[in-house]
Amino acid sequence: MAASISRTLLTGAVALGLLSSPAVAAKSKKAPPASAAQPLPLEATAAALRDRAMSGDNLALDFTRELTTRFGPRPAGSPNEQAAAAWAAERLKALGFENVQVQDFPVTGWRRGEERAELITAQGIRQPLVAVALGHSPATPPEGVEAEVVLFDSLEALAAAPDGSLAGKIAMVDRRMVRMQDGSGYGPISRIRALGPSVAAKKGAAAFLLRQAGTDNHRMGHTGTTRYVDGKVQIPCFAVTVPDADQIERLKALGGPVRVKLFSSASYVTGTHSQNVIAEIRGREKPDEVVLLGAHLDSWDQGTGAIDDGTGDAIIMAAAKLIKDLPQRPRRTIRIVFYGSEEPSQPNPPGGAFGGNAYLQAHKDQVGLHVAAGESDFGADRIYSVNLPKGAQGTDFAKAIERVLAPAKVLVTGNAAGEGGTDIGPTVEAGAPVFELNQDGSRYFDLHHTPDDTFDKIDPEQLSQNVAVWAAFVWMVADSDVDFRAMAAANPTPPTGRRRD
Repeated sequence: MAASISRTLLTGAVALGLLSSPAVAAKSKKAPPASAAQPLPLEATAAALRDRAMSGDNLALDFTRELTTRFGPRPAGSPNEQAAAAWAAERLKALGFENVQVQDFPVTGWRRGEERAELITAQGIRQPLVAVALGHSPATPPEGVEAEVVLFDSLEALAAAPDGSLAGKIAMVDRRMVRMQDGSGYGPISRIRALGPSVAAKKGAAAFLLRQAGTDNHRMGHTGTTRYVDGKVQIPCFAVTVPDADQIERLKALGGPVRVKLFSSASYVTGTHSQNVIAEIRGREKPDEVVLLGAHLDSWDQGTGAIDDGTGDAIIMAAAKLIKDLPQRPRRTIRIVFYGSEEPSQPNPPGGAFGGNAYLQAHKDQVGLHVAAGESDFGADRIYSVNLPKGAQGTDFAKAIERVLAPAKVLVTGNAAGEGGTDIGPTVEAGAPVFELNQDGSRYFDLHHTPDDTFDKIDPEQLSQNVAVWAAFVWMVADSDVDFRAMAAANPTPPTGRRRD
């Protein structure tokens, strides 16, 4: 590793000349000979990639615009998602990526249908209620569900209720989400969303309500998946907006029962499929060693999946394309995967049918050759820090990354990366080293899983900063001989990263 990391003799200006020279640009359209040229300077080339991306000279914004405009929302297993995958594969081929393939796998789809909600006060006054069905919730009966709401301040409080005690009632867990830069306020609420319906059903509830997993104060519903238990979601389940949850709270405080009427015509779609879209830049010296970059192509049905996760797909593609356009390929293979069916739960255990499991199943004999894996699935606002794989903290590689990323205002932390993300999670659990490029999530949960997840919410400058950091970081891994597994063995460090489903 030390020999590779020290390849910094050329200045960033010279390396940038390599990237922008017309003669080199013409050459880059053809695959360069495996070992004909002198290796590019590692750090200077990474810096040049960073600067080119930050100038806006990358494809990320155009890719996101076309994806979200052509296909709109892309629910897992839907015709929209399938058409988007076919388009993405053709686009990657046209951009010169190699070994492009679409990997299908079966899923159970879900359609929202129509939904309505109404609040009924103790005095019989009816008020409109803004609520959205959670992903993969069953439909209500045709006449809907009308019942008294029983409030709980936590999942634990709901779980402590006696079995059967909520018969004929609607259980509601009313816990506020905390806005955090790193998104850590989401986990406690998404846990309630995942487990709440099955716990409420055990207590006899006719339906389940959740103060939604969102940080905005708009009357705009945040959906998201709940969990199958024994192959099904037992009762209808909805998320209510923050103002509507507040209204229910205030009415309860005034005394007397508060009732809610819920209606949903949601349905399931069997016999359909989702898919992963996979493409590569083959390494010039170690093509069997893989740097894995992931994002997911599916989205929820309300918006157009711009920040979740169209920009993630665009970021990793645009970063890889900048590297592909260099006059020399990296030593190792860079593999990008647009994963399918990341958003919903599935009825078939363990883990369900989703892109991360499908990818691992197809590559389980090659996990030992995955030198690093990272995922972009937290919007498009700026990256502010990096968590390296465990054992890499304080090494020469960490110092080199810090030098390269400092001009982009990115810190290298002393924390080891955790799970990395939902899509790459199975591959990481199987032993692949993981890195985390941490984005500012301060406003992410204002938009996440809502009708407002649309292209206009993207800040082009921050999107380009993401591409810059990814391109520079991935080049430093792919064109060096850094060995994160050896580092972990020599310097074990507990992971601290968080998983955001």
